[in-house]
Amino acid sequence: MRIGRVTLSDRASAGVYADRSGPEIERVFAEHSGETVEWEVVLIPDERDLIEQALCRLCDELRCDLVVTTGGTGPSPRDVTPEATRAVIERELPGFGEVMRMRSFDRVPTAILSRATAGTRGRSLIVNLPGNPKAIGECLPLVMPAIFEALRHLRGE
Repeated sequence: MRIGRVTLSDRASAGVYADRSGPEIERVFAEHSGETVEWEVVLIPDERDLIEQALCRLCDELRCDLVVTTGGTGPSPRDVTPEATRAVIERELPGFGEVMRMRSFDRVPTAILSRATAGTRGRSLIVNLPGNPKAIGECLPLVMPAIFEALRHLRGE
């Protein structure tokens, strides 16, 4: 399985601090999946055009089965990941974001500020995750069964 993981962070992409969210995606995925994974890693600032280009390249050129983003889903002006995702997907799957918000709300009332979504582009699934490593550890396992089911459908199985 080929997975693209895209970290959206102005500061991490500028080298101000290390990307902790991207490696957390890999850790959680390995812990909850028996799949052998080839990772395509992208670390870019919160720039909508760069995000759209990265998503298209990972889906169309590198043929990733799954593309997982982390960061840029909040309400600040620089948070544009959902808009970039919606611009490149063919079919939106809003249930991913809904489940993450619903399940996280009991522990973190500000989870309702997340605008994360998901959708398909060709035979690729794109899923937005929060930017906080702890939130990734809580949210990614919740949606992994749906990720694998969606991938089966996209492969025509």
